[in-house]
Amino acid sequence: MAKHTVTLIPGDGIGPEIAEAVQKIMKAAGADIQWDVAEGGEACALAGRGVMPEETLASIKRNKVALKGPTTTPTGGGHQSANVTLRKRLDLYANTRPAKNIPGLKTRFDGVDLIIVRENTEDTYAGIEHMVAPNVAQCLKIITWEGSVRVAEYAFEMSRNLGRKRVTCVHKANIHKLSDGLFLKAHEEVAKRFSDVAFDSIIVDNACMQLVSRPEQFDVLSLPNLYGDIVSDLCAGLVGGLGVAPGANIGTTGAVFEAVHGSAPDIAGKGLANPTALLLSGVMMLQHLKENATATRIEKALIAVLSEGKHVTRDLKGTAGTHAFADAICAKL
Repeated sequence: MAKHTVTLIPGDGIGPEIAEAVQKIMKAAGADIQWDVAEGGEACALAGRGVMPEETLASIKRNKVALKGPTTTPTGGGHQSANVTLRKRLDLYANTRPAKNIPGLKTRFDGVDLIIVRENTEDTYAGIEHMVAPNVAQCLKIITWEGSVRVAEYAFEMSRNLGRKRVTCVHKANIHKLSDGLFLKAHEEVAKRFSDVAFDSIIVDNACMQLVSRPEQFDVLSLPNLYGDIVSDLCAGLVGGLGVAPGANIGTTGAVFEAVHGSAPDIAGKGLANPTALLLSGVMMLQHLKENATATRIEKALIAVLSEGKHVTRDLKGTAGTHAFADAICAKL
């Protein structure tokens, strides 16, 4: 019997192809995982079962860990995104997105090695909107003390565990004095309990300017939901784009690791997709499962293939398909 049982949600579009590639690499690396394959995404929604069926949610609750490919939200009213559904139903309150230069992948910046921690359940993403007049829409920004404290605690505890040196709270408390002020105050209070981790804060607009000027100055950034959504994609752009950006959604009773890019229906089924983002999310998952040696082996094999540049996908200026890329990583393993 496998040491770990993990829920696998292949998703839509290119999802099944990159999920298959990641499974192949995991097996080659000797990861002791049994995959509990579950449905989620557009096909389920159009079949009337919702973007994230109850049996899929039950699988994640049972296994406590999931790896998820990209999913498509059907256009039109009545369909919540699969990611929002997962975060709300499983209370996955901390979204974690590393942004780190990958050897062999040339970008505009060097020395980038930061982690975005995004509060995942509150802010404008609570979805409380209404029309207050025929031509006036209102959206409520929800920030709670409890939600702010727990994401701050996660940011500091993660920093301590990973040997990170500094947490920076990103906010707009100069304008949103009560809501963002509460988020900032919670971080200031939590910081007092972590004397081994430095703490500072920065206004979000200044943070964006600094990130595209000297991103190497940052370590761990902790942000409310909306700013975190925007800044995490900005940081992905610093290190090569969403195609190489892993992500994790962490809660007290479970964790879902995901590729943060889209389902790319235009190339689905053609064997052209780059599985790097989902593979790096799998590496984060292995670290979460305390399988650090296997995670390191996979990461080193990936870097070796990217550095050689002979068997990379076309988005990385190569000619290899999804499975040739995966096979090259397996050969390095």
